[in-house]
Amino acid sequence: MDSVSRLLRLARLRADLDKRCLLGAGTRMEVPAHGELEAPFHVLLEGTCRLQVGTVLLDLRPGDVVMIPSGTPHRVITDGEGGQVGTAETAGDVFATTRSEHGAEPVIDLFCGHYTFDAGTGALLFASLPDPVHVSFGQSAESDEVLRMLSALMRGEARREGEGTAAILSALCTVLLAMVLRTARGDATRTTLWTAAADGRIAAAVEGMLHDPGADWTIERLSRTAAMSRATFLRHFTRETGTTVGVFLTRARLMAAAELLTTTDATVASVAGQVGYYSESAFSRAFRAHLGTTPARFRRDSSPRGV
Repeated sequence: MDSVSRLLRLARLRADLDKRCLLGAGTRMEVPAHGELEAPFHVLLEGTCRLQVGTVLLDLRPGDVVMIPSGTPHRVITDGEGGQVGTAETAGDVFATTRSEHGAEPVIDLFCGHYTFDAGTGALLFASLPDPVHVSFGQSAESDEVLRMLSALMRGEARREGEGTAAILSALCTVLLAMVLRTARGDATRTTLWTAAADGRIAAAVEGMLHDPGADWTIERLSRTAAMSRATFLRHFTRETGTTVGVFLTRARLMAAAELLTTTDATVASVAGQVGYYSESAFSRAFRAHLGTTPARFRRDSSPRGV
């Protein structure tokens, strides 16, 4: 299993398609804040529009995917003359359909949904991503072909909206996220995603830390794994992942710890040792700093009895 697939499994990810937006020109659609442990996403299949997240304004074209890990409020805007109109929704069995007020002819076909993830690995994974993440699959022939296939399937299910549609759309949206997370910086995105290090030598180091986070990962050992000098490795690692080795290793260890705390009966001290902490107190401090709770309380809250 590759690292992206493993991360999505550990995150206990669920994908939901919320609505299909067929918006006319001169429309503004406000998207409210999502709940904790939710990340909204948008997939533009046809037309052009803009998406505003705080002070960030993104120009979207067919094949563009935007994910907002923080779940912050944002808006979708289509160009048009005169004042901007709002939107109206029609409920469906599986998802809503949103159109411009006054029934304007659609100029975009936009699918909107959200990912729900767990409070451990999922929270750490999504918090480690740029906000927002913007990927343009239409920029390369290979990714464009894959997205066109996904788009056709999504549209087909949207028209059908029958038994099994929700499950099929959820699976397709999960595939979409895997595509996003493995897209390296380049023509498709200007965003640095540590899940998609383009340099194979850095990717090997990343994979090693994710696979065995409890190992003694010194800079010297990692640079040997990458076949680079120490200075070159550190420079390339930060450029490829957008973070430092120390921050990344802490993240990898806490992801593994969250999984152990929720799937095994190992003591907190034992979990600390398995993920590379020689001191239970140091482990607890790091866990609380990144997840806002102690390992013991996290385990309690994550158990079926804690729900």
